[in-house]
Amino acid sequence: MSDAVLFEELPAANGAIGRITLNVEATLNSLTLEMVDLLQDKLDAWAGDANIAAVFIEGAGEKAFCAGGDVQALHRSAVEQPGGPCEYAEAFFEREYRMNYTLHTYPKPVICWGHGIVMGGGLGVMAGCSHRVVTERTRIAMPEVTIALFPDVGGSWFLNHAPGKTGEFLALTGASVNAADAIFVGIADRFILSEHKDAVISGLLRKEWTADSEQNHALVRRVLRPFAEQSLAASPAGQVEPHAATIAQLLDGDDIHAVIDQISGLETDDPWLAKARDSLAHGSPLAALWIHRQLQETRHMGLAEIFPAELQLATNIVRHPEFAEGVRALLIDKDRNPAWQYGKSREVPAQVLESFFRAPWPENPLAGLA
Repeated sequence: MSDAVLFEELPAANGAIGRITLNVEATLNSLTLEMVDLLQDKLDAWAGDANIAAVFIEGAGEKAFCAGGDVQALHRSAVEQPGGPCEYAEAFFEREYRMNYTLHTYPKPVICWGHGIVMGGGLGVMAGCSHRVVTERTRIAMPEVTIALFPDVGGSWFLNHAPGKTGEFLALTGASVNAADAIFVGIADRFILSEHKDAVISGLLRKEWTADSEQNHALVRRVLRPFAEQSLAASPAGQVEPHAATIAQLLDGDDIHAVIDQISGLETDDPWLAKARDSLAHGSPLAALWIHRQLQETRHMGLAEIFPAELQLATNIVRHPEFAEGVRALLIDKDRNPAWQYGKSREVPAQVLESFFRAPWPENPLAGLA
């Protein structure tokens, strides 16, 4: 049986590049707790290794960088311990957030090759890297509203920093975006055709790395820049930027209920907008409310505050039956007919929504993260 994560130290002209490959093609490289722990241990080790100048992260195969966390394992944890602490799920979220925070604050350049599907936890990994590359086959989404979760692993950070109202629209609808969109909303940095990957790695290995992190970031940019310039003409047409004005109108409601009504009631022949509309319309009304509130409550927070806030919400969600039902309908039984607890967002009692934003433990496990 192959290792779930592969680690290599590639000798460079001076020093070495640490190479990480998420290696579970059968599950589109979805993250398990074991994989999160392996990543954390190696990132910590390489951070203190003077020989490692930079890190390159990729996914095995051509289909996906990482399709997210292993949601079926989270579902099993929630079903086995309904209403109370869900041991596996809560450990997974806590350690995943720590690993993502490590990436966001890493002292060395981290290059992410975001090829293929990048969803959920995969986007959390990519967003935390300092040099985020997307390709012609990149497909990004955070469709958590459809399984009664929320865009976590830093989504409260990067979606709040997207232009205008585009971040909240993507959060509420789980709309799929491509490489051009990812760059526009700020979750990727460069578009490079996938055929150049080996040449990019070779270019990194030819560099004379230094002990100065800033100089090494400049060296990474020097390697990536010409490949991005060569690839520019092949970049796909974006969906988010051309629809930004429509998105702003749809998100301009008196309250979140009006916003949900406007998106769900949109009459359009535009296939991208129609798919986004239908995703929200069929998603959990309760989840739409906690997605909106989470973004509102974290909009002025820094990362060290956001990750504990996300852990609190995620913990409350996995202890609630709405999440288990959403995963059952979409991923377990696949009947796509979830029995949501509320038919419309206006039916959700205020105290029910409020309960998801109260600490479920005496102290947040991520307190003092910085």
